[in-house]
Amino acid sequence: MEEITVDLAVIGSGPAGQKGAIQAAKFGKKVVVIERDQDPGGTCLYTGTIPSKTLREAILDLTGFRQKSFYGKDFVLKKVTLPELNFRLCRVIQEEKDLIHRQFDRNEIRFVNGVATFDDPHTLIVHSSDGTPIIKIISEFILIAGGSQPRRPADVPFDNDVILDSNTLLQINSLPETMLVLGGGIIGSEYASFLAALGVKVTVIDKKDQMLPLLDHEIGRHLQNSLTEIGLQFLGSKMPDKISRRGNKAHVLFKDGTEIEADVLLYALGREAYVAPLAIEKAGLFLNERGYIPVNPLFQTVQNHIFAAGDVIGGPCLASTSQEQARLAIRFAFGYRGHYFPKVFPLCIWTIPEISSCGYTEEELQALDYRYEIGRAYYYEIARSHIEGVKTGLIKLLFHKETLEILGAHIIGHEANELIHIAQVAMHHRAKIETFIDQVFNYPSYAEGFRVAALNGINKIPSAR
Repeated sequence: MEEITVDLAVIGSGPAGQKGAIQAAKFGKKVVVIERDQDPGGTCLYTGTIPSKTLREAILDLTGFRQKSFYGKDFVLKKVTLPELNFRLCRVIQEEKDLIHRQFDRNEIRFVNGVATFDDPHTLIVHSSDGTPIIKIISEFILIAGGSQPRRPADVPFDNDVILDSNTLLQINSLPETMLVLGGGIIGSEYASFLAALGVKVTVIDKKDQMLPLLDHEIGRHLQNSLTEIGLQFLGSKMPDKISRRGNKAHVLFKDGTEIEADVLLYALGREAYVAPLAIEKAGLFLNERGYIPVNPLFQTVQNHIFAAGDVIGGPCLASTSQEQARLAIRFAFGYRGHYFPKVFPLCIWTIPEISSCGYTEEELQALDYRYEIGRAYYYEIARSHIEGVKTGLIKLLFHKETLEILGAHIIGHEANELIHIAQVAMHHRAKIETFIDQVFNYPSYAEGFRVAALNGINKIPSAR
């Protein structure tokens, strides 16, 4: 068995693992990255962010989805086959995989394929797929960035055919006519909207009374109205009692005695940290009551030299936040100046239509008893939306009534994920709502919606006009 000594050993090569490793390499440190899959990229590249967002874009593009608003109800979306979708998916994954390999090579980061297990707080044993130990790694610092996996309860009969999780959904051979989605969170809502846009009759079921309850409620209502228009059905306040397969159908019995079935079922009720093979107890680590590795604000575990970032430490579980967590952790580990993780950062949900937000929701401001006002710009007020055939959209700005400081921004509609960064930067600098009024925006653009929303809001405060 080979034995090596390094400055940093990184477990996992998803967004957190990549950025942590590259940051250490930029400091001139000797770095090794251990990944259980054959190639780098992690869940994000093969079954998570990149595949799902690629699938979404391919569906909108190949079906001509956005043209429907021009030609009305008689417009028939183009039929799309799974091979067409998979072709684009494979192409994007290959390009991303090649990029990660080049970045590792350029920064002289060693990539090891295998399953890492702690032997002691500073030592990892890497095993091949058949369990054979292949490398012993002794490291000054360790970054755990192994990501997460779909939660698969023992009483759910997953079969990778009819009853699926978000990983196995990507492996289906043909499009179903009907589909049940258990879970109205981010993953369930995204895939539900994708399949509905392809013409699948989708029913989303959740114990909450609306999909994506974390959203500003006004934005949530807009989303559900939009999804209803493309044929998606939502059943709220329902709890599954038993999930089973009956013949070639997925069947769900609910605690209220009702039943429902469909061709396939996507179980999307949560994810969990992927730590099982690590034997973290040998390193003196443990999981908290929620099943994640606890860390301090510097992403340091109870062992000062072991850090953790990304999905293994719990929410927000975004590729973007995972990258920054790992970068900050490594800067601290090697004694370089950094900062605490920012309080203001954007959240994007890639439903159809997409949603992005930053800062407080209206409900949070109400709970805090803030004196706030709202500025709104509907996409139908923006010329760019007419040009592109975008029907649904809203830019909602929340700001303080007295100080006029921007407190939150919530967007639903085309390019929401790009637009939100304008609000993010403004909020970072504690800008006031007049910032958007006093600037000139390109015309026609979606960005001018910030000016429209700011004017709408300021006009509700006579003293500020």
